[in-house]
Amino acid sequence: MTDSKLPAFDLVELTVEKAQAAMASGAMTSEALTQAFLDRIAEYNPKYNAILFMNPDALETARAIDRRRAAGEKLGPLAGIPVVVKDPMDMVGIPTTAGWAQLYSKAGGVDLMPSTDSPVVARMKAADTVILGKTNVPILSHTGADANDSFAGPTLNVAAPDLLPGGSSTGTAACVAASLAVLGLAEETGGSIQNPASAQGLVGIKPSHALVPNAGVVPLSAHRDVVGPIARCVRDAALCLDVLAGFTAEDPKTIAGVGHKPKGGYTSKLSKDALAGKRIGLYGAGWRNQPLSEETASLYARAQVELKAAGAILVEDPFAGSGFADLRHQTVPGQDFDARGLESVPYDVEQYLKRLGPDAALKTFAEFAEATKGDDAFAPGGALHYMVYQRQFAACLANPSVPPDLSDFITARESYLEIFGAVFAQHVLDGLCFPQMRTDLAGLHSGGRIDETTVSEINIAGIPGVTVPAGFYASGAPFNLIFVGPKWSEAEILALAYAYEQATGHRRAPTLL
Repeated sequence: MTDSKLPAFDLVELTVEKAQAAMASGAMTSEALTQAFLDRIAEYNPKYNAILFMNPDALETARAIDRRRAAGEKLGPLAGIPVVVKDPMDMVGIPTTAGWAQLYSKAGGVDLMPSTDSPVVARMKAADTVILGKTNVPILSHTGADANDSFAGPTLNVAAPDLLPGGSSTGTAACVAASLAVLGLAEETGGSIQNPASAQGLVGIKPSHALVPNAGVVPLSAHRDVVGPIARCVRDAALCLDVLAGFTAEDPKTIAGVGHKPKGGYTSKLSKDALAGKRIGLYGAGWRNQPLSEETASLYARAQVELKAAGAILVEDPFAGSGFADLRHQTVPGQDFDARGLESVPYDVEQYLKRLGPDAALKTFAEFAEATKGDDAFAPGGALHYMVYQRQFAACLANPSVPPDLSDFITARESYLEIFGAVFAQHVLDGLCFPQMRTDLAGLHSGGRIDETTVSEINIAGIPGVTVPAGFYASGAPFNLIFVGPKWSEAEILALAYAYEQATGHRRAPTLL
């Protein structure tokens, strides 16, 4: 293929289906597609600061795929698709920095160089994707608002550059929103998939805990952390989840997901008619006793009209009187985030460091703490200082080699799941559909937070959510819905999100700087 054919192939909003069809027909090679994305990254990444590290092997990977395709070899399900992965996911040959100068030699820290890929990166490679690079995050993925404190500097919101971009999968969302990649891998402990996906008008899947392995990913909580895709459309996100989900002995908790993957994959239930006759619970004080802003309420009212037009049966505030809203605790007084489950972070970091391999620069949490003491994450002003409010954190910090007491978190998860299941049964619900944010986005450098509706609840409970574009605020900020369902219901809520997406078509490509 000659370069003269490249401009005719539009990368903006490119889907997996269109890219694969072009490569299968010979209209585009994987090498040419990869080069086109690399050229686009060279043009736009300096403005948005979404990618931390480029993959030097991207073009050779693409050429190898082309050779195999030409030879008639069987290729992976995402063969030739350019993707990005979030920085905290280990990838051989590229440092894992977690956005922190303390963990990057060129910023004065120490490099963590993994000896093996994280399972999710390995699965993307096995699916024959072309990994273009690793994306920007805030220090230790500590916030769901932005990446302003990353050693590389802030990442902009592609849809609304003056407003918060969402975090901590900030760079992944920006790459996908700007069409610098077809798909991106994100990770969530407390909103880090749903917040940036919603802030930048994208589809994000926060999967059930233990469906996707998160070994080899810098942890905040082994008991809450999940890896999932961010995409521009529901089908692409579902195709990516097909690759990511499933058991691996490298992450024993994934045994819990065995038997829960849908036959035919996560696209198998996608239908334009999937909302017809479905009973959908709406946001209300029974879920969380925090009101929607006037503009959010107006946008949500319009979305409800759209849901009804698609055949959905709407159930007002099904959690009213259930006690569900009373379960949420504010870890830091005056802030929404409930950090229960994160009290294990010293122990989880120690387990992560062990996996890096015998040549790792840091092998224990004690070495990690010593190497990063110049910016102690748990000291006043540190990125994770809020952990001192967790009752069981101090004991784990004092002895991170011993499995921690997680009784507070387990009690919370049990309570959430018990009420959630009872409400779904009582109202015969097929899913929930809420505004993912209660208010418009704050300014990029305002110090504000994202006022979400579901973060603490679905992360502690370990249940899935799928965000989908649903319009825009007057400011230009995207307005997204989130569909939520019981554990392992990804296929069902993806179908609901797909039907809404197809009926409304709210996603639109941003005008880039």
